[in-house]
Amino acid sequence: MTNRRKFVFSIAVPIVLGGTAPATRAQRERRVRRIGYLSLRVGLGPLDEEFLAALRDLGYVEGQNLAIEYRWAADNEERLPALAAELVQANVEVIVTSATPAISAAKGATSTIPIVMQSAADPIGSGFVTSLARPGGNVTGITLMSTELAAKRLQILRELVPRSKRTSLLAFDNAFATPLLLSAMKSAAQQLQLDLVVQLVKTDEDLSRAFAGLAKAGAETLIVQTSPFAAARRETIADLAARHRLPAMYENRAYVDAGGLVAYGPNGADLVRRSALFVDKILKGAKAGDLPIEQPTKYELTINLKAARALGLAIPQSLLALADVVIR
Repeated sequence: MTNRRKFVFSIAVPIVLGGTAPATRAQRERRVRRIGYLSLRVGLGPLDEEFLAALRDLGYVEGQNLAIEYRWAADNEERLPALAAELVQANVEVIVTSATPAISAAKGATSTIPIVMQSAADPIGSGFVTSLARPGGNVTGITLMSTELAAKRLQILRELVPRSKRTSLLAFDNAFATPLLLSAMKSAAQQLQLDLVVQLVKTDEDLSRAFAGLAKAGAETLIVQTSPFAAARRETIADLAARHRLPAMYENRAYVDAGGLVAYGPNGADLVRRSALFVDKILKGAKAGDLPIEQPTKYELTINLKAARALGLAIPQSLLALADVVIR
């Protein structure tokens, strides 16, 4: 009898232990992760939906095992610090954001909560990190390399308008990355032996005056800096460039879809989907400062043939052959 009791006991232990393991796994799976989403815009757009889709692919489903605290600044940069502070108070596990002013606000609000940049013009020049390979601190994510692409964009414009001698930059006075871009543009223009005309704008009223100033200065081509202000007015900017017959280069396809001539820059959907991988790694225990900042791997050249015809431009076959998207 004693031996029988010992035998029963010996097989009961693994049954009990084996029964608890699935429950423990289920508890882990049911844990709701909390992330903060800080944006200069208002409401979800196509790229935000790409980010959410990437999170779902990684197993994070909003309303099930994921809670997102959204904070929208509605194009008002002055609201960003308070919104970032709200996310810190909400005790989120990671803050996801893009655009230099929003990243700066998040970094100013916390030095401990990890921050994932979906896009940053120049994270080193902006002071967010000291190294792309070893960011340290609590910031990581994706860099747009906007300043480093200044020369490439000017070269493409030069191919479009080979006889041009004077180019121009429409920049935004309240954008954090503007001084960095100005420096890069001046250097690139000098290398290509181009005169550079700069117009800084802050308000809607400034836009019309800026284009009139570019025409008066004899600008023959134009590069438009991307910023939240510009993105919200891309149709207006593309229309003003067309009316002043200025062949204009933009940093992303959205401006060309709105009627602009040409754009060259990283694939936005690819960037935001890759940012979800950073969130996943951090939620699984990685430290933001140990995750190298990634540079874009996919660049898109988009050309609008309709806009080219309106300007009387013949697009070189060499550029058409390189184009990822041609709008006819």
